[in-house]
Parts: sequence; C-alpha cells; structure tokens
Amino acid sequence: MKDKFLRFMYGRYGVDQFSKFLVITGIIFLLLSGFTRYGGILYLFSLAVLIYSYFRMFSRNHSKRYAENQLYLKYTAGIRKKFSAIRYGLSQRKHYHIYKCPSCGQKIRIPRGKGRIEIRCPKCNAHFIKKS
Repeated sequence: MKDKFLRFMYGRYGVDQFSKFLVITGIIFLLLSGFTRYGGILYLFSLAVLIYSYFRMFSRNHSKRYAENQLYLKYTAGIRKKFSAIRYGLSQRKHYHIYKCPSCGQKIRIPRGKGRIEIRCPKCNAHFIKKS
C-alpha cells in the first residue's frame, strides 16, 4: 500500500509551507463552522481551502506551485521572522539574560547566575552594571 502511494506521488509537487498553512486554515475554519451562526458558509469555505490545498499537493505543475509558495513566503516573511525571534529569545531565557545597552541600544547576552557584574558593550564600549 505504501509503495502504491509512493508511486502515485512520484512527480507530484507534495507538501510545502503554503500547503501546510492552507490545511491548518481549513481545519480551523471547519472547527469554527460548528460553533458559529454562519456555519454553512464557513464549512463551504473550509472545504474549498482544503480542496485547493490537496490540489496543490497532487499537482504536477512544479513551477506554478513553487511560484505560489515563494509569494506566500515573501508576504509572511516579517511575521515568521518575529515569531522565530520570540522563539529564540524564549529558548535563551533559561541560561542567559539579555540586556540592552543604555547608550546605543545593542542587545547583549549575559550568562545567568554570576551576581552583579559590570557589562561592557561590544559596540560602543560603554560600561554599565547589572545583576545576572
């Protein structure tokens, strides 16, 4: 069964970031359709989004699907960049303090648990005291 599916998918575009977004959006609208007054409209919209996402996954026209994905990535680059910065900051939070230099605003990463330390900004050489 797995072999048949792999043979069927050979030459097809498959899943990319835009397809994942469409599937998640379709599922969210499908779930919302059961709880709102306009459930029928949301249900049809979610069905259309899911059908389009499957059309993209099974398409053999790689160049058009690639162009659609690049357009999606271009428009969502700012949002994705902010989320990755937030995720990075949360992962660093356990082991490091992140301070801003009072004179130039440069972010400086300091290890936790060192007590009161004098920090030298690598950009402007300003000195300030903070607790790590």
